[in-house]
Amino acid sequence: MPAILSLAHLTQLSTHPIELIELAAGAGFDAVGLRLWPPLPGDVVAPVLEEPKTRRAIRQRLRQTGIELLDIEAFWLRPDSDLDAFLRAYEVGAELGARHVLIVGHDPHRARLTESLGKTCEEAVACGLSPMLEFIPYTAVRSLAEAHELLAAAGAADAGLLVDALHLARSGGSPDDLALYPPDLFRYVHLCDAPSRPPMDTDALRREARGARLYPGEGELWLSAFLRAFPRDVPVALEAPTIRHGELSTIDRLRLAAKLSRSVIERAWSDEPAP
Repeated sequence: MPAILSLAHLTQLSTHPIELIELAAGAGFDAVGLRLWPPLPGDVVAPVLEEPKTRRAIRQRLRQTGIELLDIEAFWLRPDSDLDAFLRAYEVGAELGARHVLIVGHDPHRARLTESLGKTCEEAVACGLSPMLEFIPYTAVRSLAEAHELLAAAGAADAGLLVDALHLARSGGSPDDLALYPPDLFRYVHLCDAPSRPPMDTDALRREARGARLYPGEGELWLSAFLRAFPRDVPVALEAPTIRHGELSTIDRLRLAAKLSRSVIERAWSDEPAP
């Protein structure tokens, strides 16, 4: 089993960070990821950065529940991104005890994106955070290979690669691809499930990723092989916003999600081929 099973904020995006911590504890998760920064114009997040009282309450609930803060998100590097504003969010994330910061490349100008990534990774590391670059098929960094190439070009030696099972599948990748890269790049992973057949266009890909995923074990992705491609103790974050199970209460949905996640993880390692 992994050292940590975390609840990514996108799984229950409308939930306030304090409530998310309480739900994660009640549902059997070990950690959470918190969305402190809006990835795209028009996105809304709770005003954690602006409210010292909220930050104190978050720290208190983390201590009281024993829930860890695995990561903060979602820092999309767009042409108009304010990296100085990102730094303030990194400082708050470090204050709250986060381990990692999730970064997405979404600038078509490759030289500018490379420079921005190098700078923001340097600032995250200076705050004590591990920067993690996530590829998403409908962004400017569409695949694992592109993400690795960008990290190298940016000279972001302290950064890692965040691999989401859905994005790996929808980018045309497979668990076999992970063996091509150093294992220490993969410091945590995103887990969910989905049908094997991908959506037909970019808008449908985005809709699936943001609201129509499946819990682990409910779909057809190669999750056992995916999990075994990483070091055994790598934290696993469930990122599975879904329209299913609407008849259940929020806490019961998340209990089901945690149970299914742990079952898939346990099965992956129990089915591990003998050396």
